[in-house]
Amino acid sequence: MSGTSFKQLLAAMSQNNDSFSVTLPDDWLQGRTAYGGLSAALCYEAALRANEDLPPLRSAQFAFIGPAVGELVITPTLLRRGKSAAFVGVDLMGEAGIAARALLCFGAERPSEQAYLDIAAPGVPTVDDSRDFFNRKGVPGFTQHFQGRLAQGATPCTPDHEPDMMVWVRHDDDDLPQGLTPVIALGDALPPASMIKFSKAAPVSSMTWSMDILSDDITSASGWWLLRAVSEQAEHGYSSQAMTLWDDQGRAVMAARQTVAIFI
Repeated sequence: MSGTSFKQLLAAMSQNNDSFSVTLPDDWLQGRTAYGGLSAALCYEAALRANEDLPPLRSAQFAFIGPAVGELVITPTLLRRGKSAAFVGVDLMGEAGIAARALLCFGAERPSEQAYLDIAAPGVPTVDDSRDFFNRKGVPGFTQHFQGRLAQGATPCTPDHEPDMMVWVRHDDDDLPQGLTPVIALGDALPPASMIKFSKAAPVSSMTWSMDILSDDITSASGWWLLRAVSEQAEHGYSSQAMTLWDDQGRAVMAARQTVAIFI
């Protein structure tokens, strides 16, 4: 890995009254903007820093409105805080105006008779038995900060295959900050699954991303996570996909959906 580490990027966030700012280095860009997962992670991190003792994140929605490039200004707003839940809105501004808007739902643990999780991890090869995913020509610059191993499915521009991929992913960095922030950044590291059906390389742009966080224990001892992305529909220049993230023990920690603009 070269360039600015994820820990260094977060450490460079500075506070000015109610907002936070950070200058985005080129090695974290996807084309002319930050990729969606980084914008989402910065919004979440700003919400944590602005509000003490927030309970765990339960759900989040992100709209990627414009390019996030250069100096970013991130402004979290506490919308409501009750006995167990808190809602925080976050605006991320880039040099060209608003780049992302987030709505974050936090909720404290409560006693409940309900306790089940029905998102079993698929049976896939181990990390060591899976082939490299990111080290190919033409991938976005930000992927230099990640490692990937294709466990099942296909890679972009293989249109004879189904638009479904399962990839072992991790930050290419052993000195990560603790908590959910780096996991959010990692959860959007893959190209959209619809790109598998592309006949040639073409631009894409994430428009929205919604996620449910399924566990309070967001850890992976090895640093590896299994990420699945499957495109369920593509038409009229847009695709809709489902995404699931499991830790290295097979526990589901995130279920997400994403709308992507495709230009082919």
